[in-house]
Amino acid sequence: MIYNNILETIGQTPILRINAVSSHVKAQILAKVEYFNPGNSIKDRIAVKMIEDAEKAGLLKPGGTIIEGTSGNTGMGLALAAAIKGYRCIFTMPDKQSKEKMDILRAVGAEVVVTPTAVAPDDPRSYYSVAKRLAAEIPNSYYPNQYDNLSNTQAHIESTGPEIWEQTEGKVTHVVAGMGTCGTISGIAKYLKSQNPDIKVIGIDTYGSVFKKLHETGIFDENEIHAYLTEGIGEDIIPANTDMSVIDKIIKVTDKDAALMARKLARLEGLFVGWSCGSAMHGALEYARDLGKDAVVVVILPDHGTRYLGKIYNDTWMSDHGFLEEGNMLTAREILSRKEGRGEFITLSPTATLKDAIHLIRKNYITQIPVVENGKVIGSITERRVLNTILDDPGLKDEPVTMAMNDPFPFVLPSTRIDVLSKMISKENPAVLVQSEDGKLDIITEYDLISVLAGNV
Repeated sequence: MIYNNILETIGQTPILRINAVSSHVKAQILAKVEYFNPGNSIKDRIAVKMIEDAEKAGLLKPGGTIIEGTSGNTGMGLALAAAIKGYRCIFTMPDKQSKEKMDILRAVGAEVVVTPTAVAPDDPRSYYSVAKRLAAEIPNSYYPNQYDNLSNTQAHIESTGPEIWEQTEGKVTHVVAGMGTCGTISGIAKYLKSQNPDIKVIGIDTYGSVFKKLHETGIFDENEIHAYLTEGIGEDIIPANTDMSVIDKIIKVTDKDAALMARKLARLEGLFVGWSCGSAMHGALEYARDLGKDAVVVVILPDHGTRYLGKIYNDTWMSDHGFLEEGNMLTAREILSRKEGRGEFITLSPTATLKDAIHLIRKNYITQIPVVENGKVIGSITERRVLNTILDDPGLKDEPVTMAMNDPFPFVLPSTRIDVLSKMISKENPAVLVQSEDGKLDIITEYDLISVLAGNV
């Protein structure tokens, strides 16, 4: 199929199963991966809807200027639409937003005005106020106002909600989505509850935002408002797109938990997603602890990790903000230096017998040994493999280890981090080998990782 322009590719994003990070819950955890939109976020959907509705209403005329306050993603969607339709774009952004977001917007032709984060919404310096002022000052301009523009909610009633229903064949039981402008969660909830009123909708908020208490008590508590780092969710205002009646529960997630979960999704699921995606998944997994195996939980992952390269995907930034503990940053080199009872690197030659292997295993209290020939690792022997072989035929104990040999353990660099090591070490692969710069070999096992981490607790 040949599309006429990039806007026609918006929507029909995939839903995929989450496996590793959800292994501790019984419920099926599915992710609606919105970075497959051309602007890499769910906001592409509302951007086009708001512009097309404004055109129909005569609010946006040829050669006009689109002015919007944005955390980045809506601006990207608006900029793509403007590029195709021939409009000028000016976006106001709070200074807490990542430099990557600002650079991306400028790359697609938008003008970016940076405003202070730590000011009240009605302060003339806030990104809301500056956008409104510019829209009033610049002739032939249009201020979409994604917060109060109900085309935002309608976009998800018309597209995202139906997609979830169709892609899960109507089996969805729960939906989890972040709350910012609230168009995403309100629109999806309205559509899905029209299909099945029993579907539960879980909103994700952040500490420093007002949504959770408002939902539970009906009180807008200004004392709840304080600065937070997570981008894309949370508010200090109540957008017109907010419909608390279709939201069943709201969960707050910390900046740190959100950042660490986003990194886990990248590392363990291959999903390079944004910060608020981590918020949504962390909250979803907390909620899903009490759900059974028949629950089908769809988690909205709104954007892509490229927006956050200088923040949550930067180890220095994460460490500076106290988001990375020392144990999370240990390398293979450091693990070896702390290894309990570290001695010589124990190996077997291919001519050694299974009896020899048993002797070394018992003497050194180890469960696996590399097999080395002429300085080259050619295989490995594990306690389990030796035991099973001799149980099958006790007479084989005098046979060479090659008859029970597994593939060699994989090699890693001394700089390989513990999170990568933990992913590589498994029941099928109980150890990794490390070759230092001087050629010396050593081994890291699951027990070594546990021992080192225990020392950091």
